[in-house]
Amino acid sequence: MKKMTDAEIAAALPKLAGWKLKDGKLHREYKFPDFKHAMEFMQAAVPGIEKLNHHPEWFNVYNQVKVDLNTHDAGGITAKDFELGELLEGLSQRAL
Repeated sequence: MKKMTDAEIAAALPKLAGWKLKDGKLHREYKFPDFKHAMEFMQAAVPGIEKLNHHPEWFNVYNQVKVDLNTHDAGGITAKDFELGELLEGLSQRAL
C-alpha cells in the first residue's frame, strides 16, 4: 500500500465526515450514549477490521472511543485508512 500525498489526503478527507488530521494520522472521537453502545460499536467493527486486515489504534473510556488510523508499513496514511474510516463511520451511525 502506497502512502498518500498531502494533496490526496486533503482531497479525500472531506468525504469522511467528522474525521481530521492529528499528529500525522486520521483521527476521530466518537461519543456514544453509554458504555454499552461504545462497546457494541467496537465489537461490531471487529469482523470488518479483520476482513481488511487493517487494525486501528483506538482507546475507550466509558462512552467515548478515540480512533487513530495510519498504515505503519507505508509510513503514513493510505487509502486503506480511509476505507477503514468509512467502515467505522457506517457502524457508528447504527450505534449512536
